Amino acid sequence: MSAPAPWQAPWQATVLTLFPDMFPGPLGLSLAGKALAAETWRLETVDIRAHARDRHRSVDDTPFGGGSGMVMRADVTAAALDAVADRPGPRVYLTPRGRPLDQGLVREWAAGPGLVLLCGRYEGLDQRVIEARDLVEVSLGDFVLSGGEIAALAMLDACVRLLPGVMGAASGADEDSFENGLLEYPLYTQPRTWEGREVPEVLLSGHHAKIDAWRRAAAEAVTRARRPDLWRAYRGDDDQS
Repeated sequence: MSAPAPWQAPWQATVLTLFPDMFPGPLGLSLAGKALAAETWRLETVDIRAHARDRHRSVDDTPFGGGSGMVMRADVTAAALDAVADRPGPRVYLTPRGRPLDQGLVREWAAGPGLVLLCGRYEGLDQRVIEARDLVEVSLGDFVLSGGEIAALAMLDACVRLLPGVMGAASGADEDSFENGLLEYPLYTQPRTWEGREVPEVLLSGHHAKIDAWRRAAAEAVTRARRPDLWRAYRGDDDQS
């Protein structure tokens, strides 16, 4: 029997880390966990320390030029990357100095065959590895974590939920925040009255056109108030009002 075409194969996530026991973690639960059990996607962890070359299994050393902290060694990290050179997808180094992750990038990754994620630790990774192995530097946001593992979990969750069949309603993701350039509109459910607060009457009307218009207006209002950067991009101009 011939091998399946790439688009029929499970989406492959390969994570290089000093703490492989952190995976699958929350990815083994809920929708991502069900999809993992069903082999909609696969998760492989690679212990970077297993590629150390001395009896102490050293993976870091002091930075040339001085300074505080330690730096992940080029030889050890490159050896770990080379061990999974045949794994599909872009090679992503998780670092605060990378390009910010956004929904467009998540969609691009989810549409591909998979990802190889390198979790940084200490002060960071020797620059020569980033250049020699053509790593894509990506950041979860403008803050610093103890390492890339938590960022990797978040990035993988964002991708896995978009894989075919993972979410119950195929159209559900289309209304998520960022999908149409706006934050998501406010949501309501039972009970209709709670602590004296009522559900907006239009949502009880059954008039789908009016409901869609209300949701669009509400999404625009919350985006304009909370994320002026998104609002300007949505408007397609530099209007700050």
